[in-house]
Amino acid sequence: MSNRREYEIAFVGLKPGVHQFEYIVDHSFFEDFGAQDFILSEGIVKLQLDKSSSFLMLRFQVGGKAQVNCDRCSNELPLQLFEDFTVTVKMSEDPDTANEEEEDPDVYYISRGESTLDVKTWIYEFISLSIPMQKTCEFESMDGPYCNADARAILERIRVQQNQPQQNPLWKGLDKFKNGNEAVENTN
Repeated sequence: MSNRREYEIAFVGLKPGVHQFEYIVDHSFFEDFGAQDFILSEGIVKLQLDKSSSFLMLRFQVGGKAQVNCDRCSNELPLQLFEDFTVTVKMSEDPDTANEEEEDPDVYYISRGESTLDVKTWIYEFISLSIPMQKTCEFESMDGPYCNADARAILERIRVQQNQPQQNPLWKGLDKFKNGNEAVENTN
């Protein structure tokens, strides 16, 4: 388990202006959040906190490398992470109600009496959002350098079989009745 306090920022003691934080994250970071469908081999989250008198502007830059499984051939694929996310933190007398009523997902409210801000959940969410929903060897084709050749051959065989016309045995023998006139003439 990771230390919870390392992701807390005591923003009350910070002067107004821009402050930089950097978090080195590996796969053990995700133990608190349960099983993931990727392995983060090395992750760096750079956080730029811009403090003003009425709000905090947080800019998360997610970078690093992850291992994912291809959705087509199930081989391991290396994935380069690079995403930016922004969150605006505002002060409120009733943050629970304000968060429920807020429609913008990039705005978050905290109590005016708060002195620290825990960014661990945001780091988790933003790294998870950096992993694409569809993970494939190549975007357009399955002939990338990481593609499993055996799986590609099986999928090609299935594709060819699906494109061949299939004859349903239920209709076998009914072909002779296609032209109703010919069938009637032959019986007379």
